[in-house]
Amino acid sequence: MSFDPDAESPILLAGVRDEFVNRPWMSPSAYWPDHQGVVGGRDLLAGGTWLALNPAARRVAALLNGHGLLSGARNRASRGELPLLAASGGEMPLVELTRYDPFHLLLGGLDGVRLWTWTGDRLSEEKLRPGTHVVVNAGLPDPHDNARVAHFQPAFAKAPRPGRPGGGSPDRYWGEWLALASGDGLPYEDPAALLVRHELSDGRLFMSLSVSLVALAESGVRYDFLPAPDDPLTWHPVDIPREARG
Repeated sequence: MSFDPDAESPILLAGVRDEFVNRPWMSPSAYWPDHQGVVGGRDLLAGGTWLALNPAARRVAALLNGHGLLSGARNRASRGELPLLAASGGEMPLVELTRYDPFHLLLGGLDGVRLWTWTGDRLSEEKLRPGTHVVVNAGLPDPHDNARVAHFQPAFAKAPRPGRPGGGSPDRYWGEWLALASGDGLPYEDPAALLVRHELSDGRLFMSLSVSLVALAESGVRYDFLPAPDDPLTWHPVDIPREARG
């Protein structure tokens, strides 16, 4: 996430979804009547999403699994509903937190960026300063303690910033950001790799299944999506319904 209140596009977000390959999902669209105009990829198992864009409100919310105590509630809830609620309401959702496993919930808008962390027994909130931030499952670690952050935080910060959202191909708009979000050429086994691939002992495969790039500006929004991270040619703009653009 990059936040520069004086830029043509104050909010830029690159998000990678890591998941088991056999978990079904659908590419981003406006799937939720209860969250009118909100666009995101849909998890077909639980019905929620990992990233939700509210074009009309110029808000984007992204979810990462966190570390801590797993929920023991009988009515345990899917974390995938949290980005929808945050993008719709513009705040940390008023939910019964003990029903959720640990998470990080990032919410960006033209007024700034906030990060909520739930560890299973404690909720914390951090308002991020202008700049470029890399959030991982451990939260916002020191670059010296995380190879991925050490590689990608300065790389995104140094890359020329895309301007006002508009038309054209993803590579033309995003420039160097597209190559970085596509993994910057690092192999899966590199400790700094943005895109991952892990085969578990039981034969299941856990890997990066998609990548999102979102730009927010007063003048409009842009959402580009990579459904096959092993093929950068699959980058494409997400169709945002006209009535949702604001």
